[in-house]
Amino acid sequence: MNTRNLLVLSKLVRSISLITFSCIVSIGTLLLYNIPFFRYVADNTNENVGGQIFLLASLVVIMLVLNFMITYLMMYLFRMVGRILLAILSLINATAVYFIITYSVMIDATTIENVFNTRYSEASGFFSWSLWLFIVIFGVLPAIWCLLQPVVIGKAKKLGVCCGSSLAIILLVALANINQTLWISQHDTELGGLLQPWSYLVNTGRVISFSQDEQAEEIKLPDGKITDNEKAVVVLIIGESARKANFQLYGYERNTNPLLSKQPELKVYQATSCATYTTAGSKAILEPKITDDLYEILPNYAFRTGVDVSWRTSNWGEPPVHIDEYISNTELAKHYPNENEDYDGILFAGLRERIMSSKKNKVLIILHTSTSHGPNYADNYPKDFEVYKPVAKNVEEGEKNIELLVNAYDNTIRYTDFLLDSLVNTLRTMEDWKSAMIYISDHGESLGENKMFMHGLPMRLAPKVQYEIPFLVWTSKDFRDYKSEDELPAVLEQHYIFHSVLNLLSIDSPAYNKDYDIFKTVHTE
Repeated sequence: MNTRNLLVLSKLVRSISLITFSCIVSIGTLLLYNIPFFRYVADNTNENVGGQIFLLASLVVIMLVLNFMITYLMMYLFRMVGRILLAILSLINATAVYFIITYSVMIDATTIENVFNTRYSEASGFFSWSLWLFIVIFGVLPAIWCLLQPVVIGKAKKLGVCCGSSLAIILLVALANINQTLWISQHDTELGGLLQPWSYLVNTGRVISFSQDEQAEEIKLPDGKITDNEKAVVVLIIGESARKANFQLYGYERNTNPLLSKQPELKVYQATSCATYTTAGSKAILEPKITDDLYEILPNYAFRTGVDVSWRTSNWGEPPVHIDEYISNTELAKHYPNENEDYDGILFAGLRERIMSSKKNKVLIILHTSTSHGPNYADNYPKDFEVYKPVAKNVEEGEKNIELLVNAYDNTIRYTDFLLDSLVNTLRTMEDWKSAMIYISDHGESLGENKMFMHGLPMRLAPKVQYEIPFLVWTSKDFRDYKSEDELPAVLEQHYIFHSVLNLLSIDSPAYNKDYDIFKTVHTE
C-alpha cells in the first residue's frame, strides 16, 4: 500500500490533535509492551506497600511522559517518516515482549549481539503461529493505527510547551525518587532489558559501538617456536550449549554418556564458562587470558607458529579466524556426500586421513559444533539417537511439557557422546602420532528451571546451568603427564585450553602461562 492510498484511507478517520495522538501512543506503549517491566519492579523492590505504590506510580508517570515527548517530537519533526518509525517500533516491541514472556529473556546487549550473530536456520526455529498471532495483535494492529490515524500537528509554540512541561515533570518525579538511586543501579541491567522500546534501541547502539571497537586489528602475541619434531595432533571440540548437569560423567542419573563412561583414559574436569553466549564463550576458549581486548586467538597463533591448523564448523560467532583451512559443514558435505550436513558428524568425517596426510609434525584440528543448540534440539541428531521419547520439537512446545524438552536435549548429549567416543577410538589407532582430544562447551543451557530457557542471561543473573560446562580430555599413552588435583583449582575456566594446547603442541612462547595448563610443563633445552 503506497503513501497516496494511506492518505486516502486516513481521510475516512476523524482527525485528532498531536497531543491526543501522543498520549494514546504513550499509554499503548506502557500497557502493551511494559507489563513485564512493572512486574519485575513489584517483585524485586524492598519497599513497603506504600513505598512500592509510590515507586510504581513514579515510574508510570516518567514512562508516560517520556514516551509522550518522544512521540510528539517524532511526529512534529518527521511527519510521515515519524509514523513509519512508530509503526516499526510497534512491531519490534511486540516481538521483544513475546520473547520476554515466552523465554524469560531480557533484551540487553548480550541478547542484541546474539540476534546479530544468528543465522536464518537458527532463527527460523522460533517461528510459530503463536509468535505471528502475537505480533499481529500487539504489533501490526498498533502499527496500522499509527500509519492511518489523521493528526493535526499544531504550531511550534505547542511543541515548546509540551516538551518543556514533559522535561519538568520527569525531573520532578526523578528528584522525588532520589532515594531509589542505589536500588535502580543494582537492577539497571534487568530494568533496562525489560523497558520497551529503550531496551533494544540503547543496547543496539551499544553493540554497534562494541563491534566497531572489535574491528581493530587483533593484538599479536609474542612469537613462539615449536621445540621438537614429535608427531602430535590435538583435536579441540568446542561444544554448543552443552551443560554439565545433563552429562552422566558428572553424575546425571540418565545414561547420556554410555560410551565415554567406558573410556578409561578420559579425564573429567569441573569447569565454568566465562559467558553465557557463543561469541564470548568461544572467544574465552581461544584466548590466553580474560580480557575485553581482541588478542591473537589460539588457531591464528598456532598457525603463525608453524602448526598445521584446520577449523571445521557448523556454528558461528567465533572471533576472526586467520588460517588457510576454514571449512563449513556445507563445504565438507561436498567432500563427504555420504554424511548428512545437518548433523555434526560431518565435522568428524575423514579426520584420520586429514591428519595422516599432513606435511607437518604438529596438527591442530578445531571442530566448532552446534549439537545442543536450541530451540530445535530434536533436529540436531540422527533419529537413531532418539533414545529418550517422546520429544518436544522446540522450546516453545517444551514449555508445556518440560520432560519432553529434556528428552530432546538429552538425546543431543547422547549424540555428542557417540561423536567424541568415535574420535577417541580413531586417534587411538594412530600409533605413530601422540594425540589428544579436548572437549569443552562455550556455555550451558536452561531447560525450564525457574521458567528460564536456552541461554544468554548476564553472568551475574544467570543460573548455574547456563555456565557450568563439561570439560573432557583424552590423551594417548605417554603423551603428557596431568597435573594432580592439588595442583589445579577445584573448578577450571575456559582459558586453560589455550595454554594446555600450547604445551601439547610443544610451543615455547612468552604467552604461555603454566598456571593455566592442566598438564605438567615439558622442560626443553
